[in-house]
Amino acid sequence: MKLGLSELRGALPEGGLFGGGAWRWSPEPFRLSPAEARDMMSLGHPLARFQQTCDALYRRSAAEKLPGWLAELLDRGKPDWMVGMQRAPSTADQFPRVIRPDLILTETGFAMSELDSVPGGIGVAAWLARVYSDAGFEVLGGPDGMSDGFRSLMPGGGTVLVSNESADYRPEMQWLVNTLGPEWKVADAESYQPDGRDLYRFFELFDWRSIPSVRKLAEGAASGDIRITPPFKPHLEDKLWLALLWSPALKKVWENSLRGNHLKRLQELVPYGWVLDPAPLPPHAALPRLDAHSWGDVAAFSQKERQLVLKVSGFHETAWGSRGVFIGHDMPANEWAERIAHALSQSARQPWILQKFREGRLVTHPVFRDDGSVEMMRGRVRLCPYFFTDGTGGTRFGGCLATIVPADKKKIHGMSDGVLVPCV
Repeated sequence: MKLGLSELRGALPEGGLFGGGAWRWSPEPFRLSPAEARDMMSLGHPLARFQQTCDALYRRSAAEKLPGWLAELLDRGKPDWMVGMQRAPSTADQFPRVIRPDLILTETGFAMSELDSVPGGIGVAAWLARVYSDAGFEVLGGPDGMSDGFRSLMPGGGTVLVSNESADYRPEMQWLVNTLGPEWKVADAESYQPDGRDLYRFFELFDWRSIPSVRKLAEGAASGDIRITPPFKPHLEDKLWLALLWSPALKKVWENSLRGNHLKRLQELVPYGWVLDPAPLPPHAALPRLDAHSWGDVAAFSQKERQLVLKVSGFHETAWGSRGVFIGHDMPANEWAERIAHALSQSARQPWILQKFREGRLVTHPVFRDDGSVEMMRGRVRLCPYFFTDGTGGTRFGGCLATIVPADKKKIHGMSDGVLVPCV
């Protein structure tokens, strides 16, 4: 089993797979231990239940069956019409049908940095799975796991709506639908008018003003006239839930709403987190696990104490692609303090969260140089497994995209010196 650089590049479809982007190539997939692979591939059902529970808690809060602060927090910055849409009784059973956690591979397992409801990389992961499988590797999910998983969303065909904001991902989605058959197509979200076809929404909801038909699509989905996934539920696209999982005020609610083994698994995956709130604490109170009385104290932390990650929650143009992510111990003290102050100043309209930093473990992986020779690169890994929910509610694993970046990088995301490979 061997892949050459010229073979990989030669197998790329015309126009590439990512709008003008590039990555480094490897002669082999990323190898997980059997236990790691089993653990990762079994996450689909617990994560689906987590999303369903988040939606149920939001609805209960909106209906005043739980404290109202929860829904109020999750509604911040969203337009009133979208808030009304996600609260509509008719949307209660609508959930994202592609689930993709971002998992940092650590010394002790996985750390989930995000749970993405509108993930990129589906076409890239499908293409890589097919190419490496054709070369003889037993890729997790198989050569067609990603394609079959995506097909299960709309078995009779449908339209993938790609916005200008998401245009870099259009080539991979175009390649993917071309492999699925003539019943599938890609369309510009900005010019699309509903035509009765099933739809896959490949645009973030913060970009709704750019999509003239967005309210018509949302209303059609709420009435049942249009089948579209992911649903128009902006609260499910917030990172807030990763911090709310740890909220002391919601401890009993989570325990009563999730199966014990699911809650335990989520708490193993999700780093401890906090929602930034400028409201002062009582004199005798402290921020849990931070040993601090105020966010001003956190802003003054030493570099050693700043093993923390500050993130914009969602519904914002910087909430994807790591642009709204700031690692405390990787920046000067004055910049850290400024970032904390900025996040607090935005909290009334744009929530932010803070999480414990979980270090990715160092790995060594073969990488092609430009001349086709191979070097061993030390790096850290982000794993993106894709799970697909079919029309019966069953969630299946489709495949996994590994991103390996040089060891000196604190953020692990797509970059020109990163490596993209499937997993075995």
